[in-house]
Amino acid sequence: MPASSDRQVVEVDGHRLSLSHLDRVLFPATGHTKAQLLRYYAGIAPVMLPHVTGRPASFVRAPEGPAGESWVAKNPPPGAPGWVPVVPVEHREGTTEQVVIDSTAALVAMANLGAYEVHVPQWKAAAGRDGHDRLVLDLDPGPGADLVLCCRVAQRLRQLLDADGLTAHAVVSGSKGLHLYAPIHPASGRATAHYAKDLAGRMMGEHPGLVVVSMTRAERPGKVLIDWSQNASAKTTAAPYTVRLRESPGVAAPVGWDEVAAAGEPGDLAFTPEEVLDRVAAHGDLLAPLAADAPRGALP
Repeated sequence: MPASSDRQVVEVDGHRLSLSHLDRVLFPATGHTKAQLLRYYAGIAPVMLPHVTGRPASFVRAPEGPAGESWVAKNPPPGAPGWVPVVPVEHREGTTEQVVIDSTAALVAMANLGAYEVHVPQWKAAAGRDGHDRLVLDLDPGPGADLVLCCRVAQRLRQLLDADGLTAHAVVSGSKGLHLYAPIHPASGRATAHYAKDLAGRMMGEHPGLVVVSMTRAERPGKVLIDWSQNASAKTTAAPYTVRLRESPGVAAPVGWDEVAAAGEPGDLAFTPEEVLDRVAAHGDLLAPLAADAPRGALP
């Protein structure tokens, strides 16, 4: 991957990529350049790909970084190489062709086109919308709450999931909150969302002063929103290991339950791209059990 020159041609997985604007500073707060983000994606691909391959991807595109114009893109970015695979996906507004990130080359090619933030659904294109193979809960702190409070909520949700025969895995969102994933036997989006909503309701029933399940802003101060709706077939979640387009380049990074329990302040679970690469080098993919060949629980 490039080190400094503003434009380079590289070969990745047998594909030639012309990388441009490599010296562009995308995150002025930290000085991170486009070249550094491309280097991160090339390095993280071996552990990121199992969590995105086969899933139709959408992107937050921001060619000039989070301070510039940004938008959500479902269609392949203009200039996407013809060898990057796409699949048709039906939406309310019609059918779109969406990228499937199946290789390091595809991941780097998308980032090179300013598609820095990757989002995927909880189902694969081959299985369709009735084949959700993982459950996700997005814990989002309201005003006056923080990531540490999300960690406390996550610990109890882990117990509830375990009692239902499901194994939870934690991923910091790279923004303010925490994602919980659980591998499941294939189920419809309707069934998965119904279970997730019921679980969130049970948690709110236990701790009404701590948790909320409504998006209503007036109800959220000091509480953690358990967003169960991302299990709907039409919804997506920031993919594990994606960079997040915030003031600083956070990462949706898997964390161990010992780290969740020990977190005393939000900064304890905030990682730069370089730190995530170091964590993977030291510990491997903490989210590996979520991969397709892992044991899966059945929804109650």
